Amino acid sequence: MERGLLFGSVSMMTLVLAADPLAADKTTSEEAFDRLATLKGEWRGEQEGVKINLIYTLTANGSALMEEFRPESGPVMITMFTVDGDHLIATHYCSAKNQPQMITPAISDVQKPLAFSLARITGLKSPDDWHNTGLTVIQEDNDHLTQEWTYQSKGKSGKRIFRYTRLRP
Repeated sequence: MERGLLFGSVSMMTLVLAADPLAADKTTSEEAFDRLATLKGEWRGEQEGVKINLIYTLTANGSALMEEFRPESGPVMITMFTVDGDHLIATHYCSAKNQPQMITPAISDVQKPLAFSLARITGLKSPDDWHNTGLTVIQEDNDHLTQEWTYQSKGKSGKRIFRYTRLRP
């Protein structure tokens, strides 16, 4: 019996020690993505009197986080978050029928809000057309999320702030 306990203890320590280097191998951007992935689940908010549900799903073998923006009335939009080297990318599939691709600077602190800026955009017919130019994701705690979206239309800039609370099953 003592031999079985000793073998079990040694096996468990080996597993713990083997797992440790794997965690240490993560880049800062991967750690920031892992933090973003904790949004997985359903959230609810309201913007200008319209109720909005956000649904976060981890997909593509854990390499992409999909956000579904589902307003009470109006079209659904999707934003995909991924890691690319030392930064994160957010590609927004907008109801305006364009796809802004926004990027963070190199991630240095995984606890700070993630600020994405426009890198390029596809589907834009004219520079005057409405399009998003940035997104800041602020994870206040496990149950509260704020998103600040910036946009441009007809040469003018603006910002919309959305606040969400996690829904519990």
